[in-house]
Amino acid sequence: MSDTVIRMEHVSKKFRKGEVYNSLRDLLPALTGEMFQQQGLNEKDKREFWAVQDLSFEVKAGEAFGIIGHNGAGKSTALKILSRIMKPTIGCMHVQGRLSALIDVSAGFHQDLTGRENVFLQGTILGMSKREIASKLDQIIAFSGLEEFIDTPVKRYSSGMFARLGFSVAAHVDPEVLIVDEVLSVGDFVFQQKCIERMNEVLRGGAAVVFVSHNLKTVVEFCNRCLLLEKGRTVTTGAPHDVISTYLQRSMKEGDVESGLGEVRITSVKTRNEQGECTKFQSGQKAWIDIEVTARARCSKLSLSLYILDENLKDIFDTSTERLGHPCFTLEAGCVFSCTFELQLNMTMGIYYPSTHVVRYDTQTIYHRRAPATTIYVSSRDDGRGPVHCFPKVIRQEIRPASDADFAALAQTARGEQTCKFG
Repeated sequence: MSDTVIRMEHVSKKFRKGEVYNSLRDLLPALTGEMFQQQGLNEKDKREFWAVQDLSFEVKAGEAFGIIGHNGAGKSTALKILSRIMKPTIGCMHVQGRLSALIDVSAGFHQDLTGRENVFLQGTILGMSKREIASKLDQIIAFSGLEEFIDTPVKRYSSGMFARLGFSVAAHVDPEVLIVDEVLSVGDFVFQQKCIERMNEVLRGGAAVVFVSHNLKTVVEFCNRCLLLEKGRTVTTGAPHDVISTYLQRSMKEGDVESGLGEVRITSVKTRNEQGECTKFQSGQKAWIDIEVTARARCSKLSLSLYILDENLKDIFDTSTERLGHPCFTLEAGCVFSCTFELQLNMTMGIYYPSTHVVRYDTQTIYHRRAPATTIYVSSRDDGRGPVHCFPKVIRQEIRPASDADFAALAQTARGEQTCKFG
């Protein structure tokens, strides 16, 4: 028996953009055209578009399969087809076993019912029996962390509370296939980690997970394989590192920020480790960034700046040849300046964008800027947050009875808090 639990075969989904008829004069020709299925209208007149085109992939039991892409790439449409919310226009789909999906934060909830009542409602929609829901009710509520609000109508819930309760129900269905869209992004960090742990438990139980997220770091950490969608079509499928690298490279071609006067241009930026050119590094590993600058006209007193942006394009590090003690350089027209920066990547796990510009500091003139110039992915064996990796270790732990001095310090702290609060 095959261990493939999801199969999409050449699936396409077509939508018609909304039509508004302001008069009977407009409505009658439209209805007549539909009745006789006019063939003379071109695609623009029909106002049809393909949200997903010729999509094919398979997911096996115990596999986490990621789908990434820009907004409007067709990710949510693909999941709705998988969840049987939509039917494909062309192609076929097969899902083996019970499927549980969390695609919309408030999907399956009735606004006037309490959280407890909505657990039964959504569980029933997902295929659970009343007895099964009742047996897991305490686990679902405890996982959501909403014990205090479980008997409150959900119309008073925040989006984060919706996500907590919705995921809790979906994750306790014991599915063969679990589908999770970007909805987890509305939850807090602790709950997101809790969800990832729960999805790993689902995987260990032999189920498959299809995961859509713009959080590329989570995709790399969680998924075995990944698919990149662009304008409804598959660009590539494979290992998450490789697929994300393709995604970022294509994104940079579209969204690179290049500016400057243009007399000199940054013509090459490459990253490498000891083995050669690469984009994947371990935290703490050395990296070399090779940069070439070509002059179109004579320019003097130049420095080359290197800075690194995080996933949110926030500047987390910068330096330059001049700051590192090297003299300014002059380029004649047609000459090339090459430089190699050596870095110790003491950064936490994540995706980073080395960026660079050619600058003359005394006049604050930027001749050319590339941001981002390239992309690197840093992995780590230790779990840390923030851009800087301090390589932490716990070297001592103990539990002991509190002494009189401890109680005195506790009392003093309490008095201080009261003073700050009421004084």
